[in-house]
Amino acid sequence: MKTREFWLLFAPSFVVMSALLVIPLVRTIQWSFEDVRYGTPGTFVGLDNFVEALTDPRFGKAALFTIVVTIITTAIMLVLGYIVATGLNRLTKSRPLVLGIMLISYVLPNLVGAVAFSWLFDDNFGGVVNRFIGLIGGTQVLWFTDQVPNAILIIANTVWHMLPFAMLIILAGLQGVPIELREAATIDGASPLQTHLHVIIPTIRGVLGFVTLITIMDVLRMFDNLIPLSPQAETIGNESIMLYVYSVAFADGAQQLGLGSAINVLTIILILIMLIPFIQGIFKEAKALR
Repeated sequence: MKTREFWLLFAPSFVVMSALLVIPLVRTIQWSFEDVRYGTPGTFVGLDNFVEALTDPRFGKAALFTIVVTIITTAIMLVLGYIVATGLNRLTKSRPLVLGIMLISYVLPNLVGAVAFSWLFDDNFGGVVNRFIGLIGGTQVLWFTDQVPNAILIIANTVWHMLPFAMLIILAGLQGVPIELREAATIDGASPLQTHLHVIIPTIRGVLGFVTLITIMDVLRMFDNLIPLSPQAETIGNESIMLYVYSVAFADGAQQLGLGSAINVLTIILILIMLIPFIQGIFKEAKALR
């Protein structure tokens, strides 16, 4: 492709991405150093917003909760997504039907899916899960007011919503594994588990890295699903960083946009730190393929 043709094709996307990403990012960084209220010009305050955010115990709790949920969810997504994708890869005629059913939870708007998911645990809407726990002799679980059960509920909903994406990407990677590799492993006496651990998984390492990358970014930014799933998030300590940002920056009439912007900048830094190992892996693989 000629240079002129490349820029003709790339320029529209570059302009749109700049308008939607670069300009808001620059404004967020600018506001993070200012005392800003909606509709009024900001006043430069230096690093005061960052100091206030980092010394706020609420921010520390939100960051810790978000990181823990992200790590647990990502691990579950990789393991469960790989298992489900392996099973689907063995299907033939029924695969499109099964894929269509599984993708329903992913194509639903996150808020809508979270509300429907919460009904399984809410006694006001049937509370199927609590009824089942009662049938097997267990006690009622307070899914929306106890910290640990509520964290489990949030993780379960996140996995339910994002698992189809992980499964679909891993399935595409599995279909790209040469059948000769599996046959060679079988001839060499490898068990099915050994074949997966030492042949298939190393072959699709890049795909698994991509799934991990996207999952970490999405879970670190979780916000709307907490509204129906954790109505007392701040009280019980299950507040995500994004929910904290919304509460600080917008809930009181956008009176602390500067502080909210500083927290956003810190969140971006946190995301980059968590993604560094995977970004380095992607660059190493790209360099090895040259």
